[in-house]
Amino acid sequence: MLKEWQHRRAVQRVKPGDGRELKRFRWWQSFSRALFHLRLTSEDGRQTVYAVDVKHQGDSSGHVRAHLYLDGRHHAESKVPAAFPVPGGTVEVRASGFGLKRCHYVTADGAEYQLVPDPASAAGHRARLDRAHPALSRWIGFVSLAVLTIGLVVLVLQLAEQVTRSPEGVAQYIGTFTSPVDLPAWGNTVLGLCTGVASTERALRLRYNWLLDGGVG
Repeated sequence: MLKEWQHRRAVQRVKPGDGRELKRFRWWQSFSRALFHLRLTSEDGRQTVYAVDVKHQGDSSGHVRAHLYLDGRHHAESKVPAAFPVPGGTVEVRASGFGLKRCHYVTADGAEYQLVPDPASAAGHRARLDRAHPALSRWIGFVSLAVLTIGLVVLVLQLAEQVTRSPEGVAQYIGTFTSPVDLPAWGNTVLGLCTGVASTERALRLRYNWLLDGGVG
């Protein structure tokens, strides 16, 4: 019920496009822009190409916007989370603090298909690595997951220590807790950078977990 309401709200936010031409992806936009493509074939065999273009930094009002292009022309736009009606279903777009966490074509019967990243984008390079070197790709994914798990554990331990040592905290009821991991300031900085890199790598593959990726954002 909640998902249906959220979907209707997202569809209502969609505004018509202005017909401008889709700009090519440039290498310096690798971590500031996402571009994904979807090819659909109609019943009469005619093929159309949709593109989802998202700039991660947001607009002047601070909102991240997704732009939908049809055959290279601006067709629609919406704040994210976005739901663009297309033939046979909907293109759903959601963002995280490190990129996109969802860019999928959802058919009317509920089937989901991830859109294809532009070959020139960072997500496109990551997808190419996955195809060319699947073992290395899985290892990188495992390292990213491990780094985020370690970061979450350290964060929970440090928070528990701070809460139990606070004069207004719960120490008077359960006693104090001393974290077994005591990182210096530079260690916390390095760990924070590593978790940021790990979440960015996962965002390139549209992988997201509210506890791991959301916890460091």
